[in-house]
Amino acid sequence: MWRCAGLRWRGGGPAWAWWHPEHGERSSPQPVGSTLAFALAHDAERRCTGVRRGSRRLPCPYAAAVPSEARRDQCEECSALDRSSSVAADTRADDPQPYAVYLACFGPGLHKVGITAVARGDARLLEQGALAFTFLGQGPLMTARRTEAVLGAALGVPDRVRSAAKSAARREVPPAAEREESLRQLHASVLALRDRLPSSLGLLPLHVVDHAARFGLRPGAADRAAPVAEVTAMAPGSALRAEVTAVVGHDLELRCPDGRVLLLDARLASGWPLHRAAPDAVPRVLTRPLPTAVAPPLF
Repeated sequence: MWRCAGLRWRGGGPAWAWWHPEHGERSSPQPVGSTLAFALAHDAERRCTGVRRGSRRLPCPYAAAVPSEARRDQCEECSALDRSSSVAADTRADDPQPYAVYLACFGPGLHKVGITAVARGDARLLEQGALAFTFLGQGPLMTARRTEAVLGAALGVPDRVRSAAKSAARREVPPAAEREESLRQLHASVLALRDRLPSSLGLLPLHVVDHAARFGLRPGAADRAAPVAEVTAMAPGSALRAEVTAVVGHDLELRCPDGRVLLLDARLASGWPLHRAAPDAVPRVLTRPLPTAVAPPLF
């Protein structure tokens, strides 16, 4: 049985990953403007997707069930195994590959500092839904980690931004010039602290990369309809057929046949044995209204 393994950014575009215990993995593109058409049988069960090691996915030995509302597709045991070999958990301090430190903008006043392997390019920023970013410098893993800590303490720049804050900030996307200027100012503040940064960090000049167009977001567009509700869970018997109007990180904005725009966190679909919805399928998913006002940034 093929199961959804989440949304990935491959080749610079969003694509669904699929996994089968015997046939391995495959993917299917889901670009902006395409139609998303998913459905679940009434007896469908959501299962843990296991653990990735290198280019292989290891099945969950327990075939554990995963709650339908969970925004992760692993059981506790597989999640713990993942953390045992994780850069984010600092369990790979001897990783020899170079790491880049970046500054990212997710909306007005919503920035973060983070790190990613140099070999991954901007894939990490696309996965996180960064509207714009600039690389700050690069060096060994622990140098990058130390830089994160210094900027957090000296400038109050967080290394995490909650998904709810990101989606709230996207309701009114500012012009690209504003995003660039905010990163320019933040970059200048960092350079003013260069004496406090690790000497092994190779600083890079400001070069802002903007992702809004790739995500399908058009700043200031009068005809852009922001999501009015979000999907809270997929469940047996669910169906969803809609036009993809934007894909930002793991969030999809979907225009339903009745004109409503829904926000779907793709992580809710991972672990389910999804099949294609019928052309006349009526959306049947659990949702809740989104606030009409832009929420303040949450760190």
